Amino acid sequence: MRNEELAGLVVRARGLALFRGVLGTRPARDLLSLLGLLARERPDAGEVAGVVGGLWAGLAASRDPLLPDAWQAHFLGSILDDENPFSLGAETGELPPALLGQARRELPVLQGLFGLGTRSLLALVEERLPELGGLWEPLVHPGAGGDGSPRQEIARKLAAAPDWGGCAELLAGHFARQGAGTLGRYRAFRWREGGLVPVESPDPVRLEDLVAYEEERRPLIENTERLLAGLPSHHALLYGPPGTGKSSTVKALANAYAADGLRLVELPKEDLGRLPELMQTLRRRGARFIVFVDDLSFEEDEVSYKTLKALLEGSVAPPPQSVRLYATSNRRNLVRERFSDREEDDVHVHDTMQEKLSLAARFGLRVTFPPPDQKRYLEIVFGLARARGLAMPEEELRERALLWERWHPGRSGRTARQFVDGLEAGLKER
Repeated sequence: MRNEELAGLVVRARGLALFRGVLGTRPARDLLSLLGLLARERPDAGEVAGVVGGLWAGLAASRDPLLPDAWQAHFLGSILDDENPFSLGAETGELPPALLGQARRELPVLQGLFGLGTRSLLALVEERLPELGGLWEPLVHPGAGGDGSPRQEIARKLAAAPDWGGCAELLAGHFARQGAGTLGRYRAFRWREGGLVPVESPDPVRLEDLVAYEEERRPLIENTERLLAGLPSHHALLYGPPGTGKSSTVKALANAYAADGLRLVELPKEDLGRLPELMQTLRRRGARFIVFVDDLSFEEDEVSYKTLKALLEGSVAPPPQSVRLYATSNRRNLVRERFSDREEDDVHVHDTMQEKLSLAARFGLRVTFPPPDQKRYLEIVFGLARARGLAMPEEELRERALLWERWHPGRSGRTARQFVDGLEAGLKER
């Protein structure tokens, strides 16, 4: 690459408008500095060595193995993670022609920078400054490109494209389906201090991992698919005893439909007062969301349930159609009711009772996860044992599972899983 070509690439990169944020990472800044140094007639070896060392360290710290080459993986990840008018407009379906046209102009500039893989860069450095030869090992990700995620797929397509100028629509389609920025990279979030915090390693539970309760899960699956299709869907309340798989069902649904653009946002019960703020944040985004509230219930002196009740149905500003609340609870009547509530000193005792019972009715879909009888409990045990490849005669497995259940807190899916966990550990210790 001639000096004037390097200088020209740097100048064009400085003129990026939509994708300026892509150049804001430390490795990108170091790369531009390096190109500027190499474009000089007589680059200073010390300066170049310092910049290359910083670039190498920055890429080594970047853990986003989209592609084998470390620089290309980092740079493509930055493009996909950048929230800018183009990516956000594509996500919400409001992408003006001017933004699409500008993206077509800028993407070839990005492709020029992307094409400078780590091996090419090091070869360029050694060509200009032979005394620096052999100082750095080319950085590669040996296991890159194997998870098959939508993010991985779009990275593979861009890497293989001969002309990124014609890929603006392809990239816009990715943002429309998967979301821009962190929404496109992560599938689960927590709501904290007024913002979405990504969960880097969410529970990987899958629907196929859940044994029994298929009939209970079916309406939830159908409801989630309607949400994704933009059809009318319901807020859902899953209630039943602890350990029956309510929370696991919600997390497994989020994992199953993450590639279709579904995102899970966990909201702690103590932050329910900020639910309107969360809904307003999600209203501005183009993805589909499940807001997950686990173990939802209220004591008689709590009044935050009224905020939730109004938001589900009755508020002037209803929740966006792209957001549905899935809550789990150990009891159907979410607000605790006492016999004292029915004392005759309350002139409108019936109204008081209905006020407390009406919250559950605001959930259009209510699903009961009953405690398992012995047959279902053993079905879960046998299913988990098969999935883990545990070799044990069925009668012995049955007897040990029933003994475990008698000495532990009753029958539930959790009890069954704990039994199989202990059994697996014991068999492997032999």
